[in-house]
Amino acid sequence: MILFGAASISNVVRAWNIQPPVALSLVLLAVLYLEGVRRIRRRGARSGWKTSRTACFLGGIAVLAIALVSPIDAYADSLLSVHMVQHLLLMQVAPPLLLLGRPITLALRASSGAARARVSVFAHSGIARALGSPAVGFSAFAIVLWVSHFSPLYEATLTEGWLHALEHMVFLLAALLFWWPVVARDPGAARLSHPGRLLYLFLSMPVMSLLGFVVSSSNHVLYPHYVVTSGLLSVSGLADQRLGGTIMWESSMLVSVVALSAVLVDWMHREEQEALREDLRGDRRGSGRRPVLTEMKVDAEGR
Repeated sequence: MILFGAASISNVVRAWNIQPPVALSLVLLAVLYLEGVRRIRRRGARSGWKTSRTACFLGGIAVLAIALVSPIDAYADSLLSVHMVQHLLLMQVAPPLLLLGRPITLALRASSGAARARVSVFAHSGIARALGSPAVGFSAFAIVLWVSHFSPLYEATLTEGWLHALEHMVFLLAALLFWWPVVARDPGAARLSHPGRLLYLFLSMPVMSLLGFVVSSSNHVLYPHYVVTSGLLSVSGLADQRLGGTIMWESSMLVSVVALSAVLVDWMHREEQEALREDLRGDRRGSGRRPVLTEMKVDAEGR
């Protein structure tokens, strides 16, 4: 396979790049989240926390770990194709999972007193609303992607460790801003309608896919660093680049289709719940009685 070249599979599997600052940061995020969940559940069943939210957030942490400490990170500086897989995990997979965990909501419900007041002030501030706007998220995502790949910055990140780490942080932040209006679960995010979310995702599809197409269709190696590093693995730099561009192109389209499908399913579910509520209201007006238990069930399912 082009991914391995001269490197044996056993060497690839053992090539974990566990950097203490990165690993400890991921562990700390997971611990803080679980501590918040524990505090909420300790207060009683009425203020419980959905297991699905915890699973999504921890899944996002796991994806970040795969991207940043696994053999993917070890070979990202040697092969562009692996680097593209890393960027895909950082920008397309981990962020929506983290946001589905509703970390800001968790912080609000788990904290109390002055701490809760500070979190609430920020969550409902103009800064949070601006950061959660579709225009900011879309622009940040597009600018970070295109500028980083078509400027001297990309080549510099391959040789400067601190710059590479900064690039990862910027990629993740831009992706969180991009996905925030789509997920729209926490305070601060723009509450786009379902048609608005579909349009937002549809317009974003060319941002990453077109970039991948440009990279894959180039007739020369765009990043000289990979000419040397891929050669050490007995891999053609141009072939590796074309594979990397194809991975970016096709995977971004796949993620977009999955996200569009999820929004459509959620839209149909909300419409179904609203129609059921309208039927219940009509029955109540007709009979003069309030079907309390049934309506409470519908409200619980809709939340």
